[in-house]
Amino acid sequence: MLRYLNAGESHGRGLMAVIEGVPSGLPLTADAINADLIRRQGGYGRGGRMRIEKDRIEFICGVRKGKTLGNPLGLLIWNKDWENWKEIMASEPGTPSTERVVTRPRPGHADLVGAIKYGHRDIRNVLEKASARETAIRVAIGGVAKSLLAQFDMQVVSYTMDIGGVAAPSQADPLAAYQEAEQSDVRCPDPEAAKKMIEHIRGAKHKGDSLGGIFEVVVTNPPIGLGTYAQWDRRLTARLAMAAMSIQAMKGVEIGMGFESARRYGSEVHDDIYFDESAGQFIRKSNNAGGLEGGITNGQPIVVRVAMKPIATLYTPKDSVDIETKESFKATVERSDICTVPAAGVVGEAVIAYEMANALIEKFGGDTVEEMKRNYEAYQEYVRSF
Repeated sequence: MLRYLNAGESHGRGLMAVIEGVPSGLPLTADAINADLIRRQGGYGRGGRMRIEKDRIEFICGVRKGKTLGNPLGLLIWNKDWENWKEIMASEPGTPSTERVVTRPRPGHADLVGAIKYGHRDIRNVLEKASARETAIRVAIGGVAKSLLAQFDMQVVSYTMDIGGVAAPSQADPLAAYQEAEQSDVRCPDPEAAKKMIEHIRGAKHKGDSLGGIFEVVVTNPPIGLGTYAQWDRRLTARLAMAAMSIQAMKGVEIGMGFESARRYGSEVHDDIYFDESAGQFIRKSNNAGGLEGGITNGQPIVVRVAMKPIATLYTPKDSVDIETKESFKATVERSDICTVPAAGVVGEAVIAYEMANALIEKFGGDTVEEMKRNYEAYQEYVRSF
């Protein structure tokens, strides 16, 4: 099984992670991961931090000559902005810095509850780790997972479906939609909807407000049989939902038809099963289930939609209370974005890819990629003869 730990503060020296369980012999270079890190920093509506940081991954250990060794992988992203914060965020003992102390919690953030939970009088100790800056290292972790999935002809893509109520039409071909979305400043596959989304973001910026939205993540070509119904916490539906909801600011997730299925008759929801004699396999002509039945992949593309709330840091801040004086104030304004839904889709790819890679290792696990492939091919032969 895969597992990882990540660490690092938003304005600290850097972000790091250790991943355990990656099989040996996996081709892995920084280039593909760096491409996703660039994608995470893009999108119309991003703030000033994205003009400072130029995220690049470094492999500290676990990779030699472009292939994994089977050892734990060490990943590191340096924070360029550290130069402006190294006195404030210094780890050495000394008098606490009086610069940029935060005592006014922002509604919608972890600020107040985190300060109470961990006993911090300077809320900066909370916001530095709760910050979505953390998603940079998680995109890198997802890049490792994507590299493994690619060995089994699986791809994880995303695109924006809604920003602030401006919705794009449903997409029949996820790979084509992804290619279109990559040409869009809001990562939307529909050009007309994309124009309206940009105008909506521009209007929110003018008002000092922020916008959320919905992105869709699709996993192509998954094999039948990943996940299980045997235990509640091993159902792949549950694992994917948890992964999506672990991203900062996410408030809802649905798989396949999702919430719409609650409004339909069963005859309109469930995907009929057929047998293709020429291919010798079971097929479906619709995918309302989103590729998962009973917590197990059914061979159809996996479709996950995730709802993101508007960014909680506003340039017209909401009411709050100073934790020291208990006086009412307008909340602290940290440097902020207006809309990060396009970037959140890239993060969504990463966390979904990680869970899919974990399920793949669980099903076909081996110490090497070649061993996994032998197990995979033997299983696929079994499926074809079922």
